[in-house]
Amino acid sequence: MADYYKILGVDKNASDDEIKKAFRKLAHKYHPDKKDGDEKKFKEINQAYQVLSDKTKRQQYDQFGQNFEQAGAEQGFGGFSAQGGPSSGWDFSGFQGFGGGQEGFGGFSSKGGRGSGWEDIFSDIFGGNESEIRQKAGRDIQTDIEISFEEMVRGIKKELKLYKSAVCPVCQGTGGEPGAKEETCPECKGSGQIKKTVRSFFGTFTQASVCPICRGKGKIFSKKCHKCGGDGRIKEYATIQVNIPAGIQNGQTISLAGQGEAGELGAPAGDLYITIHVKPHEKFNRENDDIISSEEITFSQAALGDKIEVETIGEKLRMKIPSGTQSGEIFRIKGKGIPHLGGRGQGDHLVKIIVKVPKRLSREQKRLIKELGETEK
Repeated sequence: MADYYKILGVDKNASDDEIKKAFRKLAHKYHPDKKDGDEKKFKEINQAYQVLSDKTKRQQYDQFGQNFEQAGAEQGFGGFSAQGGPSSGWDFSGFQGFGGGQEGFGGFSSKGGRGSGWEDIFSDIFGGNESEIRQKAGRDIQTDIEISFEEMVRGIKKELKLYKSAVCPVCQGTGGEPGAKEETCPECKGSGQIKKTVRSFFGTFTQASVCPICRGKGKIFSKKCHKCGGDGRIKEYATIQVNIPAGIQNGQTISLAGQGEAGELGAPAGDLYITIHVKPHEKFNRENDDIISSEEITFSQAALGDKIEVETIGEKLRMKIPSGTQSGEIFRIKGKGIPHLGGRGQGDHLVKIIVKVPKRLSREQKRLIKELGETEK
């Protein structure tokens, strides 16, 4: 049976922030819209987060496991049925939207405020998910930046221009005109939600939905902000400075907390995820933190030895070729590779030697090579 904590990669004592952070990281990695996304894995992650991010559901899950809903029904949540007697299955006939103060659900009272009792357990089915009552956090943004091989080695600061939702500069995200009076929402009477009775095969339930007037705040302003129209957000271009560290891998993602879309009516902003793409270099290749290149030398240089000029990142160096060097032999230039990401030091530059054999030889060259071949026997 799946372990929701293991799915998110967090400890059972993880805080709400740690659970949220783990979910965002995994959701970004396995999102089906991504090239390497995994729809099945994404659904598992989302299912785990829906339970562990809700305090009531998490408490029930810790007590009963993944089948906490069924376990609760079988055990009567403390030995009581919906009618107040010993448990004998699900019987909700005595309830009127779970607002009648019935208790006995292992400490979960229908009077216990938002998200308590059976109303919360079935809220996903009937649209009353309590997390919807809170103002929605801003959406995350995913984008890409392409850099050169040299920029990857040295690190670089890039300027990113995005058209996104930002906090309204006039009302500062409240949605109200500056100076306007804040008052109780007349639609929901300050509760932030609208309730209505829903009948189903389970029985009669109270469905809670976000108040469309105050959007769950319970308060409204006497006058909406003239700039954002009461939304607390506007669309505008934002310039963001992105520090790309030296040694970053091709395809690696940088996350900037709070740089995504602005949240609803002052709710937290989403995050910005930037995937880095390193353009191939015509001469250099990367292997871990080493740079690999090749240099051609002549047959005579290989046989007699020489000093050749080698191009590295940022400079050209003179490298000694010892006599008798074979084609394919690799020489190492220490400390001229790629910086270790998040650590000290850097890799090396590896030079592969290619001995260039002449295709056309003069008569004299052929004679000399023939003589050399005779002496080698």
